[in-house]
Amino acid sequence: QLRLVESGGALVQAGGSLRLSCAASGRTFSRYFMGWFRQAAGKEREFVAAINWSGPSTYYADSVKGRFTISRDNTKNTVYLQMNSLKPEDTAVYYCAAHLYYNTLYGDPGSYDTWGQGTQVTVSS
Repeated sequence: QLRLVESGGALVQAGGSLRLSCAASGRTFSRYFMGWFRQAAGKEREFVAAINWSGPSTYYADSVKGRFTISRDNTKNTVYLQMNSLKPEDTAVYYCAAHLYYNTLYGDPGSYDTWGQGTQVTVSS
């Protein structure tokens, strides 16, 4: 069973940058399709970005395309979310999630098997 732990959330001013990390335990991390989601207060959890097991294929929500970059280092069992040009509307709890092998429904939170506990990102205006 994979275990996920997010870190890197913080309070940042609009226009600033943050890098979130999601550390995974387990020797089969490289087999997992990884996603980042976020949930703002009073709203549903929404897809942010996803990456396949080897890294060359990445997927983004339109709201973050061009500002956020997802990457992974399978030697460190870690997936990252680099967030640039942050906006107040990016404020949310950010979660990483894992799905074994390929996930054709990568934008659907219900398609992921394992979730982290989340990390808070707050962007002030």
